[in-house]
Amino acid sequence: MNNILPHITLEIGKAPRHSIIWLHGLGADGEDFVPVAEEMNLPVAVRYIFPHAPEQPVTINGGFVMRAWYDIVASDIAAQQDSAGIRAAQAAIEALIAQEIQRGIATENIYLAGFSQGGAIALHTGLRHPSRLGGIIALSCYLPLAETLAHEASPASRHIPIFMAHGRNDPIVSYARGKVSAEALRTQGYQLEWHEYAMPHSVCMEEVRDVETWLTRQLKKGRPKDQASSTATVESSSTLR
Repeated sequence: MNNILPHITLEIGKAPRHSIIWLHGLGADGEDFVPVAEEMNLPVAVRYIFPHAPEQPVTINGGFVMRAWYDIVASDIAAQQDSAGIRAAQAAIEALIAQEIQRGIATENIYLAGFSQGGAIALHTGLRHPSRLGGIIALSCYLPLAETLAHEASPASRHIPIFMAHGRNDPIVSYARGKVSAEALRTQGYQLEWHEYAMPHSVCMEEVRDVETWLTRQLKKGRPKDQASSTATVESSSTLR
């Protein structure tokens, strides 16, 4: 498939039927959350996709070129949003979703996860995808282009499970911004589970365990009977694409 972002593929277990596309934050790369995936013990085999965001100038950082899903113009991230950049990132993630579907993964077995900018794109894309995905994990982030969601949201995604989490001491994406985003989604009827932690703009082990618990619950809902009684052997392989 053309125009696929370069990415790391990590398969844990044999013949995975579930995929998790995990998006890193501003200035990081796909390697950032590989250790988190390796830390989690899930009940089914999973293929993780960790894409690398394109390199581009970021206005708030003096135009310095870094990996970014979209431009950030000011510290008030919701005041002047890069709509074109957000939608370009959405298209790039849609291409990765299409790739997983082409590999035989059912749409409802594909999850989007992300941290900071990556979490914002996971929310933006997952809520607009024409078919319902398995779920969205949005960490230390906010809902971008919130004013467009009501008329752009996919009816199929109205019942998508969402896990949102935030640090109460976050100086980058404020706790208040994350909380307001969560409440806005709840007001629109989305199924959202909220977690918060005494941490800055980062990830903590308690959060990883909570993500693991939430994912386990979602994955078991659609677990085939022939897998339910079997004990999976965990095998890991990591390849760069």
